[in-house]
Amino acid sequence: MLPEPLPPEQLQEQVKRFHDFGEAVGIAFQIKDDLFDYEQAEQTGKPRGIDIKEHKMTLPLIYTLNQSGSSDKRFIINTVKSYSDDKKRVEQVIKMVMEAGGLVYARDKMQHFQNQAFSLIEELKASTYKTSLIQLVRFTTERNH
Repeated sequence: MLPEPLPPEQLQEQVKRFHDFGEAVGIAFQIKDDLFDYEQAEQTGKPRGIDIKEHKMTLPLIYTLNQSGSSDKRFIINTVKSYSDDKKRVEQVIKMVMEAGGLVYARDKMQHFQNQAFSLIEELKASTYKTSLIQLVRFTTERNH
């Protein structure tokens, strides 16, 4: 037996809640992917520093830029733009990100979006669907590759 259809205003609220849920999970997924760029390839299967080599500005890198002085900013930006094939420079940027707290900041943000996603489905009745959504959020933020 199918449940009764929701009134239009409740339906709109439900649609918005699931939209916001999807957005939170997507952002958490992207941040997790950003974090992989700073881990060893043996752990993730993804070569270390590949986002830098592809000229991508990730959340840990953006955070580090915002925390850096002008000479470090120039070094980071020049490395990403023009010297991304220089392994020593890329490793130096990775070290700068770690020392500046870029990874901690990104993990905290990922956790924030994970918590937001959980809170958006909190009111759902227990079901296999809700369990699947919870598992999706956990997989997104706890995956190893």
